[in-house]
Amino acid sequence: MTPADAPQGEGWERLLAAARRRLERGGALTGSVGLNDPSEAERRVIIGITGRYRPESVKRLTVSLAELDAALSARYGSGLRDVLAGLGGPIRDRAAERAALERERERLLSLAGNSRHAAEPWFSAWLDELAAGGGLTRLVRRGDGRLLVQATGVLDLLPAPPGSSPAPAPAPAASAETGEQILALPVLAERATGDTKSLAPGSPLASLVLRALALRSGLPAVPGDRTGQRRLWESAGVIVDDLASQVLVLNIRTRRTGVTSGWLDEAARHGIPFRLTLQQQTVSPVVPAVGEIYVCENPAVLRTAAADLGARAPALVCTEGIPSAACHRLLDAAVTAGARLWWRADFDWTGLRIVDRAISRYGAAPWRMATADYAAGLAEGESTPLTGPPALSPWDPGLAGLMAAHDRAVMEERLLPSLLADLRPVP
Repeated sequence: MTPADAPQGEGWERLLAAARRRLERGGALTGSVGLNDPSEAERRVIIGITGRYRPESVKRLTVSLAELDAALSARYGSGLRDVLAGLGGPIRDRAAERAALERERERLLSLAGNSRHAAEPWFSAWLDELAAGGGLTRLVRRGDGRLLVQATGVLDLLPAPPGSSPAPAPAPAASAETGEQILALPVLAERATGDTKSLAPGSPLASLVLRALALRSGLPAVPGDRTGQRRLWESAGVIVDDLASQVLVLNIRTRRTGVTSGWLDEAARHGIPFRLTLQQQTVSPVVPAVGEIYVCENPAVLRTAAADLGARAPALVCTEGIPSAACHRLLDAAVTAGARLWWRADFDWTGLRIVDRAISRYGAAPWRMATADYAAGLAEGESTPLTGPPALSPWDPGLAGLMAAHDRAVMEERLLPSLLADLRPVP
C-alpha cells in the first residue's frame, strides 16, 4: 500500500500511531488501543470501525486491534500491518532490539574488562559511569560501540602514571636525558586506532578517554578548556604539543652550557620568572645546579616571591595545577642531579593526590602540607567546598580526615605569609 492509498486525515493519525506503538511492544494483533479526549473526526472514525455510537461525554475511546485490522482490510484491501508499513516503514520489534542492545553492551563491557587497568578503581568507575549513566547505550544505539574498545586500547597504551606500578605495556618513546616515558598524541592515536586524528580535540574518542583520565586524576569533570585538557593528557605522559607544555620557574640555575641553560641562568641572575617549554628542554637539555627546589601549585606564590625576594629567593617551580610533562622533565633532571624537592599544593583532593605522587616519584618532602597548616588556613575565613572523590594524605593521615570533616578547600594563597617566610634567606 502506498501512502496515497492509506487512511488519511486527523481522524486516523493518532489512532494509527497508537496502534504502531502497541504492535512494536507486543507484536500480536491482540488487545486494544485508545485515545484520550478524542476530536470529532477521531470519534467518527472509531464509531465507523466499531459500529458503536459513543457520546461526546465519553473522554476516552478504545478500539481493538482486531477490529481495526478488519476494518482496514475491508475498506482499503490491506490489513493493519501493511497500512502501518506503507505509512511509516516496517514495524519494529522493540523487545528484540532491547535484547540485542543489552547483548552488545555486555559484549563491549566484557572486552573493556580485559584492560590492564581493569583492577584500578578509576577504570572501574569509568565503566560504571558509562554503563549506568546511559553513555554506553547511546554509543551502541548510534553504532559507535567500537569507541569503547578503542578508548580502552588508548588507555592501555598510556605510559605508567606517577606513583603506580601497572602491568607492562608497549614501550613508548623515552627521554634520553631522564628515561621519562612520553607519547605524542598523534602517535598514540595511530597505535591505538590506525588514525592519527582520532584523538583530535573534541572528537568522541578523545572525550571518552579524557573522562577516564579525569577520574584517574581525581578531577570531578574534564576541564572545559584546551589548556586544562592538555594538562590532563600530560598527566598520563601524552604530549599534545611540546611547545604548549610549559613550567613556570624562578631562579633555576644550571650546570650545563646551552641556549636554554643560558636563558635560565640569566633569568635567575636577575630574579625574573621564566617559562620553560618541553621543546626547549628536548632541544637543549637542562640540568639544574641547585640543592633544593620548592614546588608550589599557584603562580601567585612564585610571583610574590619574585617581587619580594628577586634573585635572593631559592629555586622555585610552579606546577599551575597537575604537573605538566615539561615540569616532570625538569624535576626528573634536578633530582637525578641531587636536588631535594619541597612540595606543596592546594588543600583540596587534587592537591593531596599531587603531593602524594610527588612523594612517590621524587621522594619529595611535603612543604607546609600538614594538619596544622590546613587548620591555620581554615581559620582565616570562609572557603569553597571540596569537590571530586576524596584522597588520602599518607604523609599526615590526620590531614585528609580533617579536610573531610570540614568539607572545605584552602588555597595556598592563604598561606602566603608563611610560605614567603620559608623562602626568605636566613640572615
